[in-house]
Amino acid sequence: MAAITSALIAIAGVILGWIAIEIACKPCLEKGREAIDRSLNPDYDPDDDIVSSNIRAPLNPNPNPDLQNHHPNPKDASVETSASSIPVKII
Repeated sequence: MAAITSALIAIAGVILGWIAIEIACKPCLEKGREAIDRSLNPDYDPDDDIVSSNIRAPLNPNPNPDLQNHHPNPKDASVETSASSIPVKII
């Protein structure tokens, strides 16, 4: 009877350990599983991937284009910046 009890405790420990790893590493495991699914899919074409096809796309596009000219300080709203007043870093 002690052997059966020890076996059940060991199996429960393995199951709980697996669940803990799945919860702790969920984002990484999901990305890996998606990559495996794509590589095993015979209809997948990496050239059709929208994200990787536009290499010149901005990394952080402006989600609110109407806020592009927003000035937090009302006094700054009347001041226009010209190309000559923009500081240039000389290397």
